Amino acid sequence: MDSVRFDRAGTGGAGRGIPLALKILVAGGFGAGKTTLVSALSEVRPLQTEEILSGAGVATDDLSGVETKSTTTVAMDFGRITINEDLQLYLFGTPGQDRFWFLWDELAFGALGAVVLADTRRLADCFPSIDYFEQRGIPFVVGVNCFDGSRRFDLETVRRALDLDPDVPLVLCDARDRQSGKLVLISLVEHVARQRGEPVPAA
Repeated sequence: MDSVRFDRAGTGGAGRGIPLALKILVAGGFGAGKTTLVSALSEVRPLQTEEILSGAGVATDDLSGVETKSTTTVAMDFGRITINEDLQLYLFGTPGQDRFWFLWDELAFGALGAVVLADTRRLADCFPSIDYFEQRGIPFVVGVNCFDGSRRFDLETVRRALDLDPDVPLVLCDARDRQSGKLVLISLVEHVARQRGEPVPAA
């Protein structure tokens, strides 16, 4: 990861002076692990806007497969990770429920790309995130969050189920593990570099 460098225009090269800050979104369905991933990666105390689930959301919040979930993000999560002296990533976790999607356009403004977290227990929940980034031409990768006790599928099966384009990276991850999360970010940065025709750093 330390070999990834961008200049002020984001076109490659070793920058100097003030670190370049790049914005990355962390999206996915309700309960997919967005807040957990941002918290695991952030080197500063993450900003979280989680509220306790209440009876008011019973008609709108489907807890099938995530029955133990007791809180939900109502605005965004925010964290920061320093890659090297020239590059910092600002992580913005999006809310997962339909009624908060009006926030997405503001959060997505100026984003380098996005990580879409997929939960194989509720795989269809990440379709709206994938559609959103595809329609707006925002590069993204899909991280399959491996929850304890959930059924495991090979990546090709998941790719077919999500109908992903062949060039969209698809990786397994554990949102609780910092190193696993960093590998997902590496995959995204390399994907963006390939799309821009820039040299892809060695893993």
